[in-house]
Amino acid sequence: MSAGQDPEESGVISLLDDEYARAILVESSREPLSASALAERCDASEPTIYRRIEQLRDHDLVVEQQQLDPDGHHYKTYQTRVERVTVEIEDGEYSIDVSRREVDAADRFTRLFEGLTEP
Repeated sequence: MSAGQDPEESGVISLLDDEYARAILVESSREPLSASALAERCDASEPTIYRRIEQLRDHDLVVEQQQLDPDGHHYKTYQTRVERVTVEIEDGEYSIDVSRREVDAADRFTRLFEGLTEP
């Protein structure tokens, strides 16, 4: 594959080049965080954080989870799915492999079930 041919790979490279996207991935790898907590930790505005989160979600690099406050309010947290990104360059072409981790029991169960039902 030649550089720039695959929009998915180009999108991942572009996101990894963005300082706020990288900061979100790093901060939310430690624990699930709300957008406001990410904005504080990443020294960015909430609108900037929400834009990057949407882009990261589009590429399945973060997962959104619904949380319930003790006072009954709901809020969303975000957690990194990226475990490893590998870029290979050979013979004038590159490829990207993104290893994703399972972040909740439902994901693990779904993957296990899909593995059992495949021929």
